[in-house]
Amino acid sequence: MKIGIDILGGDFAPEANISGAILAKKELPNDVRLVLIGDRDQISSGLSSFGENVDDYEIVHAPDVITMHDHPTRAIPQKPNSSIAVGFDLLASKEIQAFASTGNTGAMLVGSIYKINTIPGIIRPCITSTLPAIDGTNTILLDVGSNADCKADVLYQFAVLGALYSKNVYGIENPRVALLNIGEEETKGNLLTVAAHKLMAESDDINFIGNLEGRDIFFGKADVIVCDGYTGNIVLKEAEGIYTLMKKRGIQDEYFDRFNYENYGGTPILGVKGNVIIGHGMSNDIAVKNMILHSYEVVKSGLASRVNEAFN
Repeated sequence: MKIGIDILGGDFAPEANISGAILAKKELPNDVRLVLIGDRDQISSGLSSFGENVDDYEIVHAPDVITMHDHPTRAIPQKPNSSIAVGFDLLASKEIQAFASTGNTGAMLVGSIYKINTIPGIIRPCITSTLPAIDGTNTILLDVGSNADCKADVLYQFAVLGALYSKNVYGIENPRVALLNIGEEETKGNLLTVAAHKLMAESDDINFIGNLEGRDIFFGKADVIVCDGYTGNIVLKEAEGIYTLMKKRGIQDEYFDRFNYENYGGTPILGVKGNVIIGHGMSNDIAVKNMILHSYEVVKSGLASRVNEAFN
């Protein structure tokens, strides 16, 4: 197995990405090879500065950078030698089995759709976030930003995608799927959630438990929570804000420490033909390490194939 890492993406590139790759390599099986994509000289000198043998890694030269300010739809064709563009080329040609980046999220989504392609039957790919529950489990929230406006059939597909992710990567045999709403009754909500509730309730493909209110998100009542990307991003940012607030107040708490995004590293883009994992733009080396480790778990689970089987 080969996992490609965008060394030039993120706020703390390339140092954090090189250090994160080194940390991940120590925890990965020996048959997993890390492919570091970026400026060859920077990568080689970075590895050497950490006392690493450069030959233990595969380096693919890609000197250009897609910054956070580049336009997502234009960046890849305008910068074909960028680390993101080259990473997608390697994934499309199956030279790597996963591509992970903490760089421009929009460019990663565009590359996933147009270079790797959406799985037939999928209306819109989506991204997830892992939220800690008070009972020690984790809950998958999707979508968290890639689809601000959705229709009911898109939310239904998110439910199926989330359930497949929960089952195949996290090992939950029959994930409980809930729809985020303003009340538990099936008639509550707006036109979108009422229509989506009907589709989910009538489906035999998911274990739908009904609506879930915002106050219950962190209580482990569902394994998968579905919402549009606009709502999901607000929930995600609120969770990040809670963690930041606790840190600023000097409050140490075992549960709230689990809100630290570094613990989760990254999330796959669900619904595309390859394994594409995106991480937080502010990722340090620990977060990058966990992103790479999660990439390994996603590849090992065969998630993309399971999704393809479910929709075709």
